[in-house]
Amino acid sequence: MKTICFYFEIHQIIHLKRYRFFDIGTDHYYYDDYENERSTNDIVERSYMPALDTLEQMIKESDGYFKVAFSISGVGLEQLELHAPQVIEKLQQLNKTGCVEFLAEPYSHGLSSLIDTECFAADVRKQCDKIKEYFGKAPTVLRNSSLIYSDDIGLQASQMGFKGMLTEGAKHVLGWKSPHYVYSCALAPELKLLLRDIKLSDDICLRFSNADWEGYPLFADQYINSIAALSNESHVVNIFMELSAIGIAQPLSSHILDFLHALPQFAKLKGITFSTPSEICRDFKSVGTLDVPDTLSWVDEERDVSSWLGNPMQREAFEKLYGVAERVRIANDPKINQDWDYLQASNNFRFMTTKPSNVGLDRGIYNGPFDAFTNYMNILGDFITRINDRYSTDIDNEQLNSLLTTIKNEGEEIAMKDKEIARLQAKIEKIEATVEELRRQLEGGRGQAKTTVTERKPASALSKSATARKSGEASKPAAKKMSRTGKTAAKSADKAVDEKK
Repeated sequence: MKTICFYFEIHQIIHLKRYRFFDIGTDHYYYDDYENERSTNDIVERSYMPALDTLEQMIKESDGYFKVAFSISGVGLEQLELHAPQVIEKLQQLNKTGCVEFLAEPYSHGLSSLIDTECFAADVRKQCDKIKEYFGKAPTVLRNSSLIYSDDIGLQASQMGFKGMLTEGAKHVLGWKSPHYVYSCALAPELKLLLRDIKLSDDICLRFSNADWEGYPLFADQYINSIAALSNESHVVNIFMELSAIGIAQPLSSHILDFLHALPQFAKLKGITFSTPSEICRDFKSVGTLDVPDTLSWVDEERDVSSWLGNPMQREAFEKLYGVAERVRIANDPKINQDWDYLQASNNFRFMTTKPSNVGLDRGIYNGPFDAFTNYMNILGDFITRINDRYSTDIDNEQLNSLLTTIKNEGEEIAMKDKEIARLQAKIEKIEATVEELRRQLEGGRGQAKTTVTERKPASALSKSATARKSGEASKPAAKKMSRTGKTAAKSADKAVDEKK
């Protein structure tokens, strides 16, 4: 049984403003806000919303038979948050159907995987956190910027815990092999690879509305029949493209939405299912490893990274940018981190390309590659100056990192001691409260005892009077006795006087 994996990329270019040499050191804001808002709203109206509405209808009308995957760059999400939150809301509605998967990719849509593994890992983790925040689940399949992949990148992806990775089914890599199987990374066999079918993907995203194309016009039943005609041993057909292809590269007037809408119906008639990337990684075994020693991508005929790093200008800008990656990590300043994300975006380097391409390239405000390079380097010069102003360049990265680590550890120790002081203070306050309560109870007890004594005083007085009466009554016989003794003694004395006479 064959299954189709539909995947769409969503990324918004952050347009840089015209930045002069004399702006360096005085202007630290690098972006064309007007153009960012205008371009975002334009692509949302002409592409994203109509395409997402159609995909939602396809899921609902097929009763969940149709499934689809998306990857969204972090900087793209930021632009949608700011200018078109309705797109995020629509994606959240799609997510609730249970027929949609969101993939991991670098937050910046940058090229860090080619130069800095630590930077790449942090970039991907940041995007995964953003995806989990919006859609409730961390991605398990990775899609690198523009499907960039090599054995080393696959190894790192596996070490980061991903189960699978998307990449290009390039002829120079596959050779006689077919992209319609699941493969695995040569350096990490547990990481499964899903390869893009170049022809079937480009039939939709590049050629659909081209009246000069031999396959024009392309109908849904015809498209599904070509998939059904593939070898019986073929397992998966991976259709990967940018979402903006629907409505921008291929205008809505070409009836591309009608084409997409009809696909699930004809696929079901042929017994062809739809699957998400994680389902394919779970349900299909790898038929073998795929060796990719050199980096490939889905851009241009060469399917490599020459569109971004093919000339000296691009390489100089690239090396200058990532030359401060360590200091950016050390600084960990929110504003610097945001600028870092935006300056990493791969389109900044694509604007500098001198390569001819079959795919049109809109350079925006730039007159050509050198203009794009000059503007970017002016901005990068200011950005690097800001970083170096924070910490003296006389201190190398290792010394600086050690110093900041010491400061961080001391800060943590102080925080721990502050926490202990607060705990002891709370304990003292509790003891003082207990002592005060006992004192009040003791004073209350003494007052009660005094009151009791006062109330019993008349009884004590009566007792003393009774005792006195008893003592008096007891002393009467003694008094009588003493009286008789006195009289006898008086008589004896009188008698003695008479005898002397």
